[in-house]
Amino acid sequence: QAQLVESGGGLVQAGGSLRLSCVASGSTLPIIVMGWYRQAPGKQRELVASITSGGTTNYADSVKGRFTISRDNAKNTVYLQMNRLRPQDTAVYYCNAKLGWQYSDYWGQGTQVTVAS
Repeated sequence: QAQLVESGGGLVQAGGSLRLSCVASGSTLPIIVMGWYRQAPGKQRELVASITSGGTTNYADSVKGRFTISRDNAKNTVYLQMNRLRPQDTAVYYCNAKLGWQYSDYWGQGTQVTVAS
């Protein structure tokens, strides 16, 4: 059973930056995809960015050019560098990992990101 532990959330002024980290542990299955989702109050959870074990990335249109996802396969860690943050980026950010050939989904506990205007 995999565990995902996030860190790096917090309060930042609009235009500022934050870096989220997520470490996966507890499973011998290969981690196929790692990613970040977010959920704002009253809204559905949405994909922010994802990255495969081979380094292929995917971004939501709203964060392209501002956020960068990266991954250290040796450390089972995924990062999300968030620049030029906007108040509308305020949400709980969740780390996600898809393990094994079944793409089994695992989630972190979430970390709050608040961008003040």
